[in-house]
Amino acid sequence: MSLKARLETDLKQAMLQKNETARDTLRLLLSEFKRIEIQEGKTLTPEIEQDVLLKAVKQRQQSIDEFDKAGRGDLSQKERAEQGVIQGYLPKQLSEAETRAVIAGMITELKIASKKDIGQLMKPLMAKYKGQIDGKLVQKIAGELLP
Repeated sequence: MSLKARLETDLKQAMLQKNETARDTLRLLLSEFKRIEIQEGKTLTPEIEQDVLLKAVKQRQQSIDEFDKAGRGDLSQKERAEQGVIQGYLPKQLSEAETRAVIAGMITELKIASKKDIGQLMKPLMAKYKGQIDGKLVQKIAGELLP
């Protein structure tokens, strides 16, 4: 079952269960899929679907940060709930310890010797673990591991 079909099925369940947060979030995701198909003329692939979900999670995180700065806990909670719904469709995120181990292995494999070569580490690492690893965390850990 494709992700789009799964979202459509889950949308129907959310409507039956009167789960407004899940319903609204799934509708937004499905409308973005439809926009890509119609306006951009692309056929949905698992990579495009995952990119849409990652972008949505990132947007929610930015909103959460802004709402927290502005002292709007109510709006921040709503964004967190939507983010949780979206993350349920993404691959499991690697923990900090798992991320550290992956980075250490990749540094050894690519023979990276200094912080100035972090770019050479980031590209293959982010491609290999797309959606499973946080770029900011990678930069932080790589900065700690490299001289």
